[in-house]
Amino acid sequence: MSITEFLANLIIPLNLSITLLVVATLLFILRWRKTAGFLAATAIAWITFWSLPTTSLWAGGMLEQRYPHEPAKSLPVEPAIVVLGGNTLGGRRNWFEPYNGKTAVLRTDTAAHLYEAGRAPLIIVSGAALDGGRSEATVMAAALERDGVPADAIVRENHSLTTHQNALYTAQILRARGIQDFLLVTSALHMPRAMATFQKQGLSPVAAPSPPQIVVPDEPDFSFWLPDLLTLHASRSIVKEYLGMLVYWLRGWA
Repeated sequence: MSITEFLANLIIPLNLSITLLVVATLLFILRWRKTAGFLAATAIAWITFWSLPTTSLWAGGMLEQRYPHEPAKSLPVEPAIVVLGGNTLGGRRNWFEPYNGKTAVLRTDTAAHLYEAGRAPLIIVSGAALDGGRSEATVMAAALERDGVPADAIVRENHSLTTHQNALYTAQILRARGIQDFLLVTSALHMPRAMATFQKQGLSPVAAPSPPQIVVPDEPDFSFWLPDLLTLHASRSIVKEYLGMLVYWLRGWA
């Protein structure tokens, strides 16, 4: 595991809070009680902060609203659509609701709608095999074919493991075909980092995000300020996205 992956997992609210509580316990045993109390209070505050729906709506909403979702027909016609691997919360329609496969909206669904609307004649799917099995590109290609996209309209990029590699390897395919402008499909949360990364490759992507997921649900008893385990679990994607943006900026990738 690289240092970046370690930090990305450590900073997840639940993981960081547990780590701080363990360290606080050890310090308490060693009689560093003031420091132990401070760390324990910080852990409780951190996990409480990220378990509040209002926190996700604020922090995640800022990213999702950078490139608002638009109907397929309102987007320009381009030579290609690029779909990035990744499956933010399984395509859950709303972060504050349990997963429902019938209402889930995957990135391939967004790409298929764009293709059906005549926005581009070609779809490039980008993503390697994260678990040693079939690549994300292969899985996405199969999903697109089930949605009615012809196999000969799909190009696979099977080697990228990160957003940086998505941009690097897909840029080679696009340049080989003389394509500069294209529609970029990913989750609304991931779109700011994805756009910056592809632009860093000298390309001109047009944001075509999937529908936002961090929105107030249509539930009369929904509370902005009541801590919730589902919200806490979902917040890990927001925290990791902000960390990813920082790392990409420091490395000159975005």
